[in-house]
Amino acid sequence: MPPEEPKLRSQTQGAAQTQADRAALEAEQSALAALVRLCLQGDAGAWEQLARSQQRRVYAICYRFTGSQSDAEDLTQEAFLKMYRNLESFDAERGGFTTWLATLTRNMLVDHYRRSRMDRASDSLDESPEGGEEGPRKVDRLADGGRSPEQHLAGIELRAQIQKALGCLSAELREAVILRDLQDMDYKEIAEVLGVPQGTVKSRISRGRSELARLLRCLEGQVM
Repeated sequence: MPPEEPKLRSQTQGAAQTQADRAALEAEQSALAALVRLCLQGDAGAWEQLARSQQRRVYAICYRFTGSQSDAEDLTQEAFLKMYRNLESFDAERGGFTTWLATLTRNMLVDHYRRSRMDRASDSLDESPEGGEEGPRKVDRLADGGRSPEQHLAGIELRAQIQKALGCLSAELREAVILRDLQDMDYKEIAEVLGVPQGTVKSRISRGRSELARLLRCLEGQVM
């Protein structure tokens, strides 16, 4: 078999996977837009379904920004109140529902920090890093897979260190890293959420990742 064939097959499979992911995302956004239309028509069941489908996503953003389970729970409820009150402003022609909701949640968090005069998220480690049943799961990938009890403990410690390091980042770097690496949003979506050019988004993510890695190395050195 010519050496080019495996490479070509891999590229073809990668393109097919990308197309499948894009199709799945478009289907999800279409379904959410349909739920919004039903909500605006007074369908209580549709509202419950919409809120339930976004519960984990909104909680994850709030938790990663605050580092506090109780604060994240309160802010998640506030985000859903804002979502309910502003649902009519969602326009499917201008973007996906998840981007609209992330923007609304982010703006709410900014307002929250301004009201409380906080420039940084709390880095308290009193709360369980597991996050509970509705807790954020994206970061768990860093410590997944067939773990021994010792590896499980190391995973818990790693998640705690990540949360602490996130709390030490500046607000603009922290939010960029969270939206990209923990919420899996693309650069265009993040630019819409933050209201900055995509080039700025990429720069903040790069700087945020570098700073996060430096902080994690420092924390690892402290533990050792």
